[in-house]
Amino acid sequence: MLTKKTSVIISMLILGLVVAGCGWFGGKPEAKQLRYAVGAEPETLDPRKSTSIAASNIEAQVFEGLTSIDSNNMPIPGAAERWEVSPDGLKYTFYLRQNAKWSNGDPVTAHDFEYAWKSTLDRELASSYAYQLFYIKNGEDYNAGKVSADQVGVKAIDDYTLEVNLEKPTPYFLSLVSFHTYYPVNKKVATANPKWSDDASTFIGNGPFKFASWVHENKIELVKNDQYWDVAKVKLSGMELILVDSNSTVMTMFENGQLDMAENPPNTEVPRLEREGKIKSMPFLGTYFYTFNVKRPPFDNVKVRKAFSLAVNRQDIVTRVLQGGQKAALALVPYGVPDVAPGEDFRVKGGDYIADNDVAKAQQLLSEAGYPGGKGLPPVVLLFNTSDNNKTLAEAVQEMWKKNLGVNVELSNQERKVFNDNLDNHNFQLSRNEWVGDYADAMTFIELFESDNGNNDPGYSNPAYDELVRTAKTSNDQTVRMAAMHNAEKILLDDAVIVPIYFYTNPVLVSNNVKGYTRTVLGVIYLKEAYVE
Repeated sequence: MLTKKTSVIISMLILGLVVAGCGWFGGKPEAKQLRYAVGAEPETLDPRKSTSIAASNIEAQVFEGLTSIDSNNMPIPGAAERWEVSPDGLKYTFYLRQNAKWSNGDPVTAHDFEYAWKSTLDRELASSYAYQLFYIKNGEDYNAGKVSADQVGVKAIDDYTLEVNLEKPTPYFLSLVSFHTYYPVNKKVATANPKWSDDASTFIGNGPFKFASWVHENKIELVKNDQYWDVAKVKLSGMELILVDSNSTVMTMFENGQLDMAENPPNTEVPRLEREGKIKSMPFLGTYFYTFNVKRPPFDNVKVRKAFSLAVNRQDIVTRVLQGGQKAALALVPYGVPDVAPGEDFRVKGGDYIADNDVAKAQQLLSEAGYPGGKGLPPVVLLFNTSDNNKTLAEAVQEMWKKNLGVNVELSNQERKVFNDNLDNHNFQLSRNEWVGDYADAMTFIELFESDNGNNDPGYSNPAYDELVRTAKTSNDQTVRMAAMHNAEKILLDDAVIVPIYFYTNPVLVSNNVKGYTRTVLGVIYLKEAYVE
């Protein structure tokens, strides 16, 4: 769901946030209300422009895409009651529900979807997630100013039929259209008032809940949307969404019974909270890893890269350093994405591709590379963007490389913008990195290391890898796709392009009396059928 450009949001999940006061401790909520601390005030709640997890979780309650995601992370009908896909996988025809309405009573039409998607692609909107719509025919060219809007492959055939033409077959497209950047926007409202999404009185959505009030930097009150097509399944009368940027405050409120659910508990408190049954560690589609620049010495030597990877004790990192329920990563793709068979997990099916903490092998490989005991190895600098979490991890692996390989690694931290610029320009030897999936398919990770991918920070290029990625991208046969991606992942790890460290989890404070919610591996929560006992 988030790229490295916005991965500060993920660092906040791991570390927590700056402590701040709050002013909503009084007042008991009415029955069937859910009190949920979603995180800090979102930068925007216009789904075309938002990027944060807090924003996407709020938007998931007040909007509905063509599809939604079920508890198995599979797409199900949303605003579209059904769809057809052409045999070549290039054309999707969505049939919208004719009883779907906006919260102001306007009908939800295919024209609203066409407007939303094309305006997202319009450079004037400056959407950070415009690239999510580059799957659509001419979407990228329109964003670049090379073609006109009417050449973009999305068109309302009539009020309730939306035709979408893609650049190439995209088997996970039905999952993509559940993502918030693909939500509809009420064309009439948005064109009349460009600031429609800034205030509760003008906010219009098509989801199971609607705005009642919004006290900025404090809380949002939602109530059941009586215009929603499936309102009979909505059990909550409403909810309070608490906007707080202090994880210690969140924990205090939760333990005092002032919250039913909350994001971002303090990382150091996670083990205790788990023992007390106050927290649930949800799967989260993200991997933390270190990236080698495979074109710079000494990491242009695969044996050196493998030695550095094998000398890391990941299990020690997740249990002793992080203590947040993370899983040691011995591959690239995390748990939580489907494989071929229903209920089958891609990571479980693929298994591990590297060994953890094999010091003897690491020392052997470094010696074979010409650097016995680390002697003669060129100076090595590990680059990371400034944060306490990244610093703690960097110091941990620095100590492991010194102890296990006899190598002195210098640490260098940079502010986010400078750091990202250096990664984009391959101006590093060894760097901290991470990726959080944009959709629930292994391709969101596998495609990163194609030779021409803009996020290929290591500068890796392997024709065999590229061919497997092309096969997985163009085939509509899931068996063929998954086999190609498993094989590509194995090549990547055999070439030791990265040092996987851990798979993210999402520790969430949840009261035992909250039922019926769905949380996806992308971190999005659906509260349509949630209730409080």
